[in-house]
Amino acid sequence: METKMIWGNLVSNDLQKTIKFYNDLGFKQNGKETDELVSFIFAENSFIINFFVPERLEIAVKGKLANAKSQSEIIFSLSAKSREEVDLWYEKVKQIGGTIFSEPENFEVGYTFGFADPDGHKFNFLYWPGM
Repeated sequence: METKMIWGNLVSNDLQKTIKFYNDLGFKQNGKETDELVSFIFAENSFIINFFVPERLEIAVKGKLANAKSQSEIIFSLSAKSREEVDLWYEKVKQIGGTIFSEPENFEVGYTFGFADPDGHKFNFLYWPGM
């Protein structure tokens, strides 16, 4: 058996705020949003993250959702082409009001910083030579 595709499904407590945040970062919306979800493409390999309203995602997971603002659920790493590009993303995230939880720093042979979106979902931009 072979998996054809993988994507993420996260909660959004305010779809319009989520749309503005990811549009402001420059990510492409995947289709048209509905009353229950919005979807974005995050990389050239078309990794998609769907953001669902809480009521809809609770139905899908058949349970309660974690509060990403006070609990960590996952961190998505987004690759950058250089240290300078990491710094450009850092400035962009700060400019649009993202929450920086980890300032830019050297990590082994790489360079990274971490941020959270308006719902507290964590991401980091990472430059890793050769990747």
